[in-house]
Amino acid sequence: MAQLPNSLEARDSAFQLHSYADARRQEETGALVIDKGDGIYVEDINGKRYIEGMAGLWSVAVGFGEKRLVEAAVRQMEKLPYYHTFTYKTHGPSIELAEKLVEMAPVPMSKVYFTNSGSEANDTAIKLIWYRSNALGQPERKKIISRMRGYHGVTIASASLTGLPNNHRSFDLPLPQILHTTSPHYRTMKKEGESEADFAKRCAQDLEDLILAEGPETIAAFFAEPVMGAGGVVVPPDGYWEAVQPVLKKYDILFVADEVICGFGRTGNMFGTQTYNLQPDMMTLSKALSSSYQPISALLINDKVYQPIADESHKIGVLGHGYTASGHPVAAAVALENLKIIEERDLVGHVKAIAPTFQKRLAGLAENPLVIETRGIGLIGAVELTHEALAATPGALGAKTNAMFHEKGLISRNMLDAMAFCPPLIITEAQVNEMFDIAEAGLKAVQDSM
Repeated sequence: MAQLPNSLEARDSAFQLHSYADARRQEETGALVIDKGDGIYVEDINGKRYIEGMAGLWSVAVGFGEKRLVEAAVRQMEKLPYYHTFTYKTHGPSIELAEKLVEMAPVPMSKVYFTNSGSEANDTAIKLIWYRSNALGQPERKKIISRMRGYHGVTIASASLTGLPNNHRSFDLPLPQILHTTSPHYRTMKKEGESEADFAKRCAQDLEDLILAEGPETIAAFFAEPVMGAGGVVVPPDGYWEAVQPVLKKYDILFVADEVICGFGRTGNMFGTQTYNLQPDMMTLSKALSSSYQPISALLINDKVYQPIADESHKIGVLGHGYTASGHPVAAAVALENLKIIEERDLVGHVKAIAPTFQKRLAGLAENPLVIETRGIGLIGAVELTHEALAATPGALGAKTNAMFHEKGLISRNMLDAMAFCPPLIITEAQVNEMFDIAEAGLKAVQDSM
């Protein structure tokens, strides 16, 4: 990417450190500068238009340029641009949003705690779980289990939950109280001759074996995404959740459902918890909560979690935790309007209606010899490429394919050699076909270049 002196690209390279990038490569190549967005499309500063096949970062449910969200932000800015929820103070938008989320929750929930990102929501969940264990007189019950390839954020605690090596390397992570169990990816984790049903049972057995090895009295909680997102869009095998949840109940281990990507329609139900009939004690929400027009996230907790925490805060005299922008009035107002749009336009029903076309076109990408697997549900999916085709390290073919998609006008994301698709929920059937037409052409171009 050419960088003219004093251009936005050059100034970006000079002054900004990027997430999930090679900093030295960033200095050399610069970044794609996005200037505007409309519906499922974004446009760069040179006027090139792209299908945003990742909805930003799995998150812009109602699409780019939604005027109602802009107007909601302006109204709230003019009325009360900021206030907090510390001590015994609050404001209308946070109250209304908390009430709305408890009403929407797919399982009974008691309270909502607002944070600013999925990472913060999961980090707060860990702190409150430890706080609760102390409140119950169980100071040894502090270990938390998540899964390899799971993604739960990048703060010190939530990055420890994340089961991806590059989120741990050189950061001195994970923390010692965080444990990881088997990833539910059948193709890569199955044993020879093992059926999908037997693999699901083994995942549950691996979890139970870990609990018993560590001591059930030391395990506080299990964190999991209904469908894994940034770990490569891993859809659990049939029977997986039916086998795992009884293990958690058997040892009285809290279940935290990370709905940061799955929540608000992505899997064909309002929550992934409904798609897989989950019974979590806590849920973390973000991304599509406001369609990422404003940074906001939420932690929902049930009464089993809340009551000991309330007792402990009363004993101490304070719950010593909080963020300056928790429940920010502008973010809460935008989230409320975003949820209204999702409901009024029946975007969940739209996902159910259009998912068969999405999944059919996704599966069709397997006709390219570079593809070794396709997987997905609702309006989320991935194609796995074989890096052996390049005789290179894992991720090289994914990066090459990602660049080709960009060239042809599609923004995807390669997670090593898995290419993800997670468009705005408003995408039409014609736009689904347009997106996968570009993906097919991009894959063929990569294949032809080898």
